[in-house]
Amino acid sequence: MMCVKSVFVTATGTNIGKTYISGLLVKRMREMKNNCGYYKPALSGALRQNDGSLLPGDCDFVVKISNLDIPASNCVSYCFEEAVSPHLAANRLGVEISPDKICADYRVLSKGFDYMVIEGAGGLACPFCITESKTILLPEIIKLLTPDIVIVADGGLGTINSVVLTVEYARLHNLNIKGIILNNYKKDDIMHIDNKIQIEHLTGVPVIAQVAGGDNDLQISENDLLKIFN
Repeated sequence: MMCVKSVFVTATGTNIGKTYISGLLVKRMREMKNNCGYYKPALSGALRQNDGSLLPGDCDFVVKISNLDIPASNCVSYCFEEAVSPHLAANRLGVEISPDKICADYRVLSKGFDYMVIEGAGGLACPFCITESKTILLPEIIKLLTPDIVIVADGGLGTINSVVLTVEYARLHNLNIKGIILNNYKKDDIMHIDNKIQIEHLTGVPVIAQVAGGDNDLQISENDLLKIFN
């Protein structure tokens, strides 16, 4: 566990909006004059550039939207072109993802900041390494870096089930859930409104923000935002 105040952004699944929400979190923190940085342990689906290098698109998005003055490539430890789970992308290249490297890279990067937003890959059970002798799933990586998580979920149909399952899995692994953020939220949709109510009722975890599609800002007070950072 590091000294910098941090929170880990995970989600109920892939393509739910972790990167988008992570970018808004860092942007909001920096607009409030809080020295906040960003880190992602592993990224799949990077973009091959004309010079042969890989551009970590998720990191590039967060860096640009939050005006972070660091290269996107500095924000990630393992960057894979193939858009598959980190364990499979690494295996196909003969690479083994090392928790020690992740910790070391994070420690170096976080020295320049007072707060850090850390973004996971896939959903909460995303595998980073699966071999005959070793299995590393995302919760193990989270606990190496910070005890606190925020769960990103979709605002629409099916989200009650996916949120409840994710919350129970997080609790099984002794992760401290600081809140849930609903993405693609429609404030006038009766189902979305009810989803928020039932998620809080069934899990006991607060929905700390609702983000509509295309929002460029996170509607959350500075006091409430700072509460999610350990």
